[in-house]
Amino acid sequence: MSFHEVRFPTEISRGAQGGPERRTEVVVLGSGHEERNARWANSRRSYNAGYGVRSLDDLHAVISFFEERRGRLYGFRWRDHLDYKSCPPQQTPQPTDQVLGSGDGIRSEFALRKAYGSAFAPWFRDMVKPVAGTVRVAVNGVEKSEGTAFALNPVTGVVQFLPDHIPEPGASLTAGFEFDVPVRFDTDRLEISLSGFQHGAIPNIP
Repeated sequence: MSFHEVRFPTEISRGAQGGPERRTEVVVLGSGHEERNARWANSRRSYNAGYGVRSLDDLHAVISFFEERRGRLYGFRWRDHLDYKSCPPQQTPQPTDQVLGSGDGIRSEFALRKAYGSAFAPWFRDMVKPVAGTVRVAVNGVEKSEGTAFALNPVTGVVQFLPDHIPEPGASLTAGFEFDVPVRFDTDRLEISLSGFQHGAIPNIP
């Protein structure tokens, strides 16, 4: 997949609208009961950046970013200001926020992930675009140092424990982090009326 490891302007994305979307098929039977089937195993996220554009300079920044991505051709990072941490947005990520798995004495790589919901029916989301410098990892509740005990791949979200630091069998691995969402523009054309924008119209930038 063609992807640019660059984030959409954060101040503009702060005012954007959007969030998760799922695809569920609902069939009403002759008895009046329903059958529901999930068409997607995981949710997708969509946003409209137009709601975050507040000035002509913002608009210019979006057009420049759009052109550099060649429209829909290249993906990029997006900051979802309602959901960009391993913890609630007003808290600080801690190394025990999310469970990554258990050690077996051999496995050295663990993927970052975030759990949504409780023990009843949680959904686990793979974190493939962590923010470098924000990832904190703990083994059995004891925080480890990046570069000494583990290395992070910020492109894939994989934590690799270095030799002599591979978790022992039964060890609990946890992590806290910030992350971006991998997205792309959902159009190859930006149609913006300058007169409409000056009168308060919101440009459509999906």
